[in-house]
Amino acid sequence: MDIILYLIPIALGLGLLGLVAFLWSMKSGQFEDLDGAANRILFDEDDAPPAMPERNTDRERG
Repeated sequence: MDIILYLIPIALGLGLLGLVAFLWSMKSGQFEDLDGAANRILFDEDDAPPAMPERNTDRERG
């Protein structure tokens, strides 16, 4: 029964640590744009279109 005297403060400390981490993440803007990452992976417009292969004129001269 003595172990509960150790486990309750440890559980309360971990809960408090989790609450502090959550409040920090809210304050630093971690949850500001939840849909942006999902849209960026689907609509990536930074890539250039693939280049068309050039025709080899040496084969045509044959």
